[in-house]
Amino acid sequence: MVLVGYSFIDIGLGTLYATLGLLVLSIAYKRLLKKLNKGAISGDDYCVLYALENDPVSGEVEFYFTSEKEREFKLLILDESMVDLTIVAERIASPGGNIVKFNTTTLKNGDYYFCLKTVNQKTMKKMHVLNA
Repeated sequence: MVLVGYSFIDIGLGTLYATLGLLVLSIAYKRLLKKLNKGAISGDDYCVLYALENDPVSGEVEFYFTSEKEREFKLLILDESMVDLTIVAERIASPGGNIVKFNTTTLKNGDYYFCLKTVNQKTMKKMHVLNA
C-alpha cells in the first residue's frame, strides 16, 4: 500500500533512522554533561547557613546551619563595614543540623552580618537587630 507517495517500508525505515538519531544524540548529551561535571564541587565539603526566621531580630536568636560531616567552624558577628565584632561560637559541627544561640542585646540596633567560616568556606547572611 502507498500513502501519499511513500510505502510502509519507507515510513518504517524513516522512523527507525529518526529513533536511532535521537538515541545517539541522547547518549552524546549525557556523556557531555558527565565530562563537564567532572570538576564540579561536592556539596559534602560545605555547610549551608540559613537565614533567620524573624527579621528584625531581638533578644536571643538561633543561627542554624547544616553540615554533611563533622568539621571545625567559627560563627562571627560582623558590622555593616564587614568588621568582625564578636565570635559567637568556635567548635566542631556535628553532621546534620546545628543550632548556635546568641543574645542580640549586646549589640546596638542596626544592620549586622552573621558569618560562618570553615577551612574551605566563608558564608554570610544579613540581620537587622531591633532591641527595645
